[in-house]
Amino acid sequence: MEPLFELPIVLPPKGSRALLRSVYGQLRDAILDGRLQPDTRLPSTRAFAAAVGVSRNTAMAAYELLLSEGYLAVRPGSGTYVAAISPRPARRPPGEPGSDSRLNEAWRRLPALPGVDDECFPFDFRLGLPDKSAFPFPVWRRLSARALRAWSKTPAVYGQPQGRPALRAAIAKHVSFARAVSCSPEHIVVTAGAQQAFDLLARILVTRGRTVVAVEDPGYPPLRDAFTAAGARLAAIPVDDEGLRVDRLPDEARVICVTPSHQFPLGVTLSAKRRVALLEFAQERGAVVVEDDYDGEFRLGGRPLDALQTLDRTGSVCYVGTFSKSLFPELRLGFVVAPPWALEALVAAKACADWHCQTPSQDTLAAFIGEGHLARHVRKMGRVYAGRRAALLRAVSRHGGDWMHPVGDAVGLHLAAVLSPEIPAGELGSAAAVDGIRLHALERYSAEKPAPNGVVLGYGMIRSDRIDAAIERLAKIISRFE
Repeated sequence: MEPLFELPIVLPPKGSRALLRSVYGQLRDAILDGRLQPDTRLPSTRAFAAAVGVSRNTAMAAYELLLSEGYLAVRPGSGTYVAAISPRPARRPPGEPGSDSRLNEAWRRLPALPGVDDECFPFDFRLGLPDKSAFPFPVWRRLSARALRAWSKTPAVYGQPQGRPALRAAIAKHVSFARAVSCSPEHIVVTAGAQQAFDLLARILVTRGRTVVAVEDPGYPPLRDAFTAAGARLAAIPVDDEGLRVDRLPDEARVICVTPSHQFPLGVTLSAKRRVALLEFAQERGAVVVEDDYDGEFRLGGRPLDALQTLDRTGSVCYVGTFSKSLFPELRLGFVVAPPWALEALVAAKACADWHCQTPSQDTLAAFIGEGHLARHVRKMGRVYAGRRAALLRAVSRHGGDWMHPVGDAVGLHLAAVLSPEIPAGELGSAAAVDGIRLHALERYSAEKPAPNGVVLGYGMIRSDRIDAAIERLAKIISRFE
């Protein structure tokens, strides 16, 4: 089969003696500019001539010139390909990236997009990543195939921005059972993960340059970025062993973002007293609480406290959930349980953003939840993560009791630990990476300095039998700082 060739070739006036030189030059420039990438297969000279509108002799001559100069290479029995040469650097206008005044001011201030951290480490304590090895992929494939078969028999239409009715019904039933969140399918908006939920809420709640948004500090940087991009004025609120310091909220705060079930990254649970105080603050000032139920489905010990949304009686809480931790992050499906007054605007914002999430994935997830597979998987992984957390606490007690002090409650997929003052967390993280241990310092998640001197250890990516050796090796690294 001939490859597609959509490169526009502009021919000189008919009868021009520059025809060959023009075709050759445009092909060469396309190769040098990177528009024709190395290893791209070109059409045969006959197909090229027909597509461009020149004689085959002209096409053959242009190819021969490019072959002679090393821009093309012939692979016997396969065809003619662009040679493996480095394209010339693209011409860039003056000015630093992101500095151009044509950009929205908020986007000029935002940091660069985070890269994908997929390098393999012998001991991996990355945050927020579940263990996919135990996921029931055969079940998921079966449900996915069934959803695709059903979907293939329907006419091509755009879906509902709010989400597939079957998935919204499944989510409503699941959060009611698992998190005591009271809602109906009509209250739910399906999103592309929690991050899109934050972005959509920022769009509908923030008036650029005016709205004050309170965020936990340390907290989740991508959430801060979403509200910063919307033009919010951020107020960083400290966190202690009872969670968000409600008494430090500014009176002008109109949006409060909180992770009450498992504070990110310190891991503490917002106390019952502060939950009541926070809801009273929101009610008295007409503020909105964005409740991020960050990995709250994995409570590994103790009795769970009610979600803020469950306690809310005035429509002050927007509850955000995701399946990135309970299933896998590549799924990119989450949801918002919205109060009635916010629902219409939230659905409109979703339609503006991307219209709707992928239909087959929504239907597959709806069946996965409806048939009980999600609940079974969460119970199974809860036991796995509880074992890993216990192994981590034992290892810290055995090898690092004098310099590492765990904080937070038995919830979720990571453990935070405060370090002794003489051990700089940032330098420890760099030194640990050299020795094959990936971990992050708490300062990475702080909006204001000084950040807590500590580290966070995720146990979603490391097996229980690897944890003791990792902490023992970390203790040896620590000894270099003494």
